[in-house]
Amino acid sequence: MCVGSLRVLRLPPTTKNLQLRSLDGYQKMFVIVILLLVTLGVQVGNGEVKEKVQRPGHVSVVIVGGTGDLAKKYLWQGFFELYVKQVRSRNTFSFYGGGLLPSEKATPVLFETLKAVSCSKTISPEQCALLKEQFLRLSQYRQLKTLKDYQDLAKHIEQELQQEEITEAGRLFYLSVPAFAYADISSKINSSCRPNGGAWLKVVLEKPFGHDLRSAQELASQLGSSLKDEEMYRIDHYLGKQVVAKILPFRAENKKLLDPIWNKHQIERVEIVLKETLDVKGRIQYYDQYGVIRDMLQNHITEIMTLLTMRLPLNLSSSEEVIQNKLQIVRSLLPLEKSKAVVGQYQAYQAEVQQELNQTKDQVTLTPTFAAVLAHIDDPQYEGVPVLLISGKMLDERVGYARILFKNDIFCLQNQGSIHCKPKQIVFHFGHGSLKYPAILVSKNLFKPALMDSEWKEVTDHSDLNVLGLPISEYYVQTPIEYREAYSELIYQIFAGHKNSFVSTENLLASWGLWTRLLLSLTNSYPRIYPGGAENGDLLDVHVKGKEIIYHNEVVIINNDHISGTSPNGFQVMHGKFRSDEMVSAWAEELVERLAVDLQEAAEAAVYKDGVFHMALSGGSTPLALFHRLAQHHFSFPWRNTHVWMVDERCVPLTEMESNFHSLHDHLLYHVKIPYYNIHPMPVQINHRLCVDEDGGALLYEKEVSKFVYQSRFHFVLLGVGQDSHVASLFSGSSLASEHGESLVAVTESPFKPHQRMSLTLKAINRAQRVALLVMGKGKHDMLTQMSRVKNNPDKWPVTGVKPTNGRLVWYIDYDALLG
Repeated sequence: MCVGSLRVLRLPPTTKNLQLRSLDGYQKMFVIVILLLVTLGVQVGNGEVKEKVQRPGHVSVVIVGGTGDLAKKYLWQGFFELYVKQVRSRNTFSFYGGGLLPSEKATPVLFETLKAVSCSKTISPEQCALLKEQFLRLSQYRQLKTLKDYQDLAKHIEQELQQEEITEAGRLFYLSVPAFAYADISSKINSSCRPNGGAWLKVVLEKPFGHDLRSAQELASQLGSSLKDEEMYRIDHYLGKQVVAKILPFRAENKKLLDPIWNKHQIERVEIVLKETLDVKGRIQYYDQYGVIRDMLQNHITEIMTLLTMRLPLNLSSSEEVIQNKLQIVRSLLPLEKSKAVVGQYQAYQAEVQQELNQTKDQVTLTPTFAAVLAHIDDPQYEGVPVLLISGKMLDERVGYARILFKNDIFCLQNQGSIHCKPKQIVFHFGHGSLKYPAILVSKNLFKPALMDSEWKEVTDHSDLNVLGLPISEYYVQTPIEYREAYSELIYQIFAGHKNSFVSTENLLASWGLWTRLLLSLTNSYPRIYPGGAENGDLLDVHVKGKEIIYHNEVVIINNDHISGTSPNGFQVMHGKFRSDEMVSAWAEELVERLAVDLQEAAEAAVYKDGVFHMALSGGSTPLALFHRLAQHHFSFPWRNTHVWMVDERCVPLTEMESNFHSLHDHLLYHVKIPYYNIHPMPVQINHRLCVDEDGGALLYEKEVSKFVYQSRFHFVLLGVGQDSHVASLFSGSSLASEHGESLVAVTESPFKPHQRMSLTLKAINRAQRVALLVMGKGKHDMLTQMSRVKNNPDKWPVTGVKPTNGRLVWYIDYDALLG
């Protein structure tokens, strides 16, 4: 081993140490290796070990932030265990604790941490003492503050390699520092500390990896300019927990038994719950910027969910296949919005924030310390299965588990205590709680699972306790023979180059893409206040209602008297008049909810009266929120009796992203059960040509409308309004009335690309029984102000031409557009 790196941390001189110092570098290395092999009971030279002791490849481990809390508590112990595992290997090591402090101040701190590392029970005290002594000798502190410090470290490593004539295997940098320092440190590593000669480089990163999609993209871009994706190991320590790491092997080992029941027909729900009893004192500066969703759900819980629901890879050891299958699940999750989450905040949190951040009492923080989120996977295997994701601080117990609860179709008339009538479930118990230890539990009314490997054992001697509604004796229980710390597991996987348990750039951005939308929708949401601990009672119990989640008990902790300014909580839905027509106004989410309710009521009334409902929907981005609302919440909407027509269409193939029909299909039609023959896209492409007059596409659509729609009067027409006041694809600058005459459908010209459009005319729109004009966003405020003052002039302001002849016009305007 390279003894030059052993000079900083000196042990008290012993005879053995003095003897080692009298040898040259290579002899010292050889003696140390032989001593360790003999101490660990490895027989050398007697024919039982066929391979000769070869000159090893050298690994330099650098913990940046090596005297910090994480390093003291977990990292140095993890790297010591890695060193112990590798004693018999052909690798040698040097360990460096890096930090901002000068060496004379930090070395004693590091020395105390290293003395505290411990061995497993399988290693004798004598063996352990020798291993710890050598680990200390191989470790030193270095100040890593400037680029020159990193350059000096690189020179030191190179000198040691040359001096001892050792081949370099690789360099591992563990960045145990705040995330804002990642880009700078990675740049320094890239420019000065990359190994030569084909040796590998691995850089380990701790969460948080951004606080939303945009910041995550920026950080990924910055890191990507210095490091390759395969060199980065974004660590999620939950993936190192023994039970979490066994989820995929368990599913694979019991595949024949699980395949028939691992689907929407048999699974009632999936729960992933991480409960903590501690508060966040001492972490407020970090926590108040992130909250429980960013701290726990976006990372740990999302990762566990993917392991439970992803398609099993053909090869569990294929990192690429595992990562891609996890990515597929994240991308299959239906959008998360406000109605799919409830949030809470423990009562003392406000005072803790004011104290630690020196805030005044009138400053209010809405950061949630508890969240329950309802997710659904858009996949035939899990369609309609609720997935509950829950985490919080100051709860009644510390416990973490994932539970798959199965449907039970057996009814016990008399013997209600029969095993057949009790919950059918599989529980991945991560630890703590009443059970205390990590375990996988399968209720005995399901099946007896296979024992996975020699590192796990079946528990048959049960204590008198219950786990999630069942006595422990009514489970088959498996637990690890030896309990190992998550960081130790992950450090070994990093060294071995196994990337299954780490977060790729692609997966990270997909996860943030999912969660950022929910976080934005909750920006102004007041969390439910809860006292903490056992006193919470049933305050945080939740109720799954269709595809929404609500608190089971409707208590009001904060009311509008506590709310200042014009926030979403400060207004209710308001009715009024705009341009002499009806107006409904609210904040965006409430407005969309109201429009969806009105639309369903119109549909039900039309079906009751006429047996059919004809609605024409506009393109653009404005109605997308409405489409999502209809798809995810209005399950009783009479889709089988509904015909969907287009208000307008761009002259592009319907399969292209720019197509209004393509957007309508992806955001609504794909998610509802509507007969395909009830869907009427505009025929913009005929004879492989787009909107050519002689093909007569507009006339064909008009004839189709006349054929299916009585008197060509749609029951409901939904329109958006552009900032230039255009409506449908009817733009200013042309004589709309004279140009289109009696036509119901026309090919029009847009000032925006693609210029050619097909659109219902004002004549067709004004025949409708009901027309809704949906206007949302601050960008529409100036247009609305102008429209409130002008007279009807459709050629200049097309929206003013919307005046149903024998129908009803309602403006749906959100407060951003109305108030600016």
